[in-house]
Amino acid sequence: MKLLITGGAGFIGSHVVRLFVTKYPEYQIYNLDALTYAGNLANLSDIEKAPNYTFIKGDITDAKFLVDMFTELSFDGVIHLAAESHVDRSITDPMSFVMTNVVGTVNLLNAAKDSWAAEGMAPNFEGKRFYHVSTDEVFGSLHNPEDFFTEETAYDPQSPYSASKAASDHFVRAYGNTYKLPVVLSNCSNNYGPNHFPEKLIPLMIHNIQTNKPLPIYGKGENVRDWLFVVDHARAIDAVFHKGKQGETYNIGGFNEWKNIDIVNLLCQIMDRKLGRPEGTSAQLITYVTDRAGHDLRYAIDAHKIMNNLGWQPSLQFEEGLEKTVDWFLTNQDWLNNVTSGAYQRYYQGMYTDR
Repeated sequence: MKLLITGGAGFIGSHVVRLFVTKYPEYQIYNLDALTYAGNLANLSDIEKAPNYTFIKGDITDAKFLVDMFTELSFDGVIHLAAESHVDRSITDPMSFVMTNVVGTVNLLNAAKDSWAAEGMAPNFEGKRFYHVSTDEVFGSLHNPEDFFTEETAYDPQSPYSASKAASDHFVRAYGNTYKLPVVLSNCSNNYGPNHFPEKLIPLMIHNIQTNKPLPIYGKGENVRDWLFVVDHARAIDAVFHKGKQGETYNIGGFNEWKNIDIVNLLCQIMDRKLGRPEGTSAQLITYVTDRAGHDLRYAIDAHKIMNNLGWQPSLQFEEGLEKTVDWFLTNQDWLNNVTSGAYQRYYQGMYTDR
């Protein structure tokens, strides 16, 4: 199988690429990434010389490039993770999110459809699969503490980012319905773990605690997110790609709901212990800032469909995964220093998005 993984130099994508390269040596894995600020080939240094791995630098907004690449390489499958994902930046620059998340996705769909049809495949595109990886933010915000996002939850995006992902989801389903393209989708909760780019809540707080910088908390810090260890998400993507039913959507979550402020307090405790600081030292860095526009209150995923139908389940509880994440960042200081030294400071000036 020739498998194209888009966004494979990013946080989630790099873990997916690593899993497929190591677990399926009989596959040829092609990693397509534009290497924007969040793409980092250092995330894949351990497998970059694997005989079944190829990196391709390219932009999914370039339709001709995609057509030429599909024509030349004749992919059997696509796992599409490439996306703009920083919610705050979507508020100030929504068009970039429209271009990458919507236009880029449609470009990929067209390239796959035309390439596979040109091979003379039957209408069911036997042996082909287009897998679109999306987010729980398309569902909006939960207000009832007993509610969860299911695969039947109506879309209600509240930010330009989530609107762009919702649009891309709809286009993928439309191509499945209109052209019978063999599509499958998933919507995941917040990921965390090694290689997490420090525009995000957890790695930013780890970095700021280390460097004694303020820990900015939006509003009162009461926004709730469901957290999923990134390696568990990669395992779920493996299950959906190989065993998911054509045209179906699968919600992927960790069953770990935490308020932002509780996560930061827990991180402060862990970091104080690991850095040998007196208890309570890091918590003094917490600073409350004006809440973000359109900030959803709570996300929570019901992941029973993928658990019951595909046999997947998360392997780590949040506290254990957070310890592993902190240990990784503390032992990979060079990686963190390199990432936080240029474009990151220029784009984000120390704020985070709680994805």
